[in-house]
Order: sequence, then C-alpha cells, then structure tokens
Amino acid sequence: MEDVKRVEIGGTGLTAGGKQPLFIVGPCVIESEKHALMIAARLADFSAKNALQLVFKASFDKANRTSLDSFRGPGIEEGLRILSLVKKETGLPVLTDIHEPSQAEKAAKVVDVLQIPAFLCRQTDLLAAAARTGKTVNVKKGQFLSPWDMEHVVEKLTKSGAEGILLTERGSTFGYNNLVVDMRSIAVMSSFGFPVIFDATHSVQLPGGGAGTSSGQREFIEPLAKAAAAAGAAGFFFEVHDAPERALSDGPNSLRLEEFPALAEKVAAFHELAGRTS
Repeated sequence: MEDVKRVEIGGTGLTAGGKQPLFIVGPCVIESEKHALMIAARLADFSAKNALQLVFKASFDKANRTSLDSFRGPGIEEGLRILSLVKKETGLPVLTDIHEPSQAEKAAKVVDVLQIPAFLCRQTDLLAAAARTGKTVNVKKGQFLSPWDMEHVVEKLTKSGAEGILLTERGSTFGYNNLVVDMRSIAVMSSFGFPVIFDATHSVQLPGGGAGTSSGQREFIEPLAKAAAAAGAAGFFFEVHDAPERALSDGPNSLRLEEFPALAEKVAAFHELAGRTS
C-alpha cells in the first residue's frame, strides 16, 4: 500500500512493506536446541534457494497456555541461547515474544524483532520497553480489539521511540472458541503507516477448543493466506512443525513444515499480483 513505510529488519537487509513479502516462520515454542536448529536449517535452505525474505520465529516462553500443565518452553536464558545459535548456524534473523518490560533489553541483545503477544498488545509499559531497545517491534492485534484500536498502539510505540513497527492481524474473537478474520483490518491498520503482517496459522486457531488446550483448523491456512495477500498484506506469519500431531504447542493450527515451500510460492505470487493491481 502506497503510504506504508518500508521497515528494515535491523541490519539484515530484509524489509517489510516493499515489493517482496516478508515471511515470519518457525515453531510455536522452542522445544529443544536440536529441533529448533533442524527447522531453521530447512527454512534457511529454502529461503536461500528462492531468495525469500524469511525471519525465524520461536518463543522461549508461552505464558498464556490454556492449562497450567501445558509445556511453556525453556525460559528466557536457555531460549535466547538457542536463538543466538540459530542465527549463528543459519544466518536467519530471529524473532521472539516478550511478556514483561524487564525482558525487552535482554532479548534485544539477541533477536532482530521483538514481538508483543496479542493478549498484551495494550500493555503500555511493555510496548514502551520494546520501543526503547531500537529493535523492530511486531505487535499482534488482540483478538478482542478492532483494527482501528491499533492506532493507539502505534502511537504508544512511536512516542516511545520506535521507528520499525509491524502490526499483525491474527483473527478476532467470534463467539466461544472461535476466531474470524476481517480482511478490512489489513487496509485499516496499513493506514497507520506501517506494514501489516497476516498470521495465517493463529487465525485458524480454535482457542480453548480442545480438552484443556486450543484446537485449530489447519485446512483453512492456505485460503486465508491467499486472501490476505490479495488484500494487501505486507508479510505472512506461519507456525510450522515437522510433526504437528506431536508439537508441544499449537499443533492443530500449525502448518506442516514440508508444506511451507509450496504455500510460500503461492502466497508470494498473490502478493506480487496485488502489488501490480493496487
């Protein structure tokens, strides 16, 4: 979209808001060093062969799991160590969530993008702490917010010193245990001047729809991603896993790793077409 600022991902050479889409891809949570490196290596190989702009994502802590018994991750110290290793071994930029203001500076020493989870998108102190690091900040729009409300989030970030901002659409609450995507939100949030990312995997989540866990409808990832590309999304967020049925978090709504390359090509084609016709 014409008035959207091009956001550089640190000094990586990657940008969001230009002719090429940005892909944010990886497992929901860091399950182990070996697992994270395996997925990152396969993503790095594909992105290199296809000149794809790709950021590896994984969380060191999933602080809002449905059940107290659910796996949360390795924690910030071990998680950042693994993400640092991913950068070193694969050359991919990395993204992770932060949940408390005190985590911002520590995470910023390792990652290229700090992500604010959807449930925390209005937390002023968290937003300000992320902005002050100078890193690109990706904010997930809360399931409970209208896209128009995200203008206030952008204001909090810019007044706190942020220049590189990404806004992510990830579906809105639609009754109990369900989400719906309003594609108007891509245009609305783009009007605030920053690139909008479409989270195709969380948008098909059924929150709390399982027995003490969230469920999902993986079959709708592709049509929603294509629709978002046609609607003008600047980038795309996919949680991927080599065996979603064994994933320790968000398995039912994760894309199978082997399916990502073909889907990325389709989405990139839609993105290019949308750019030519806008």
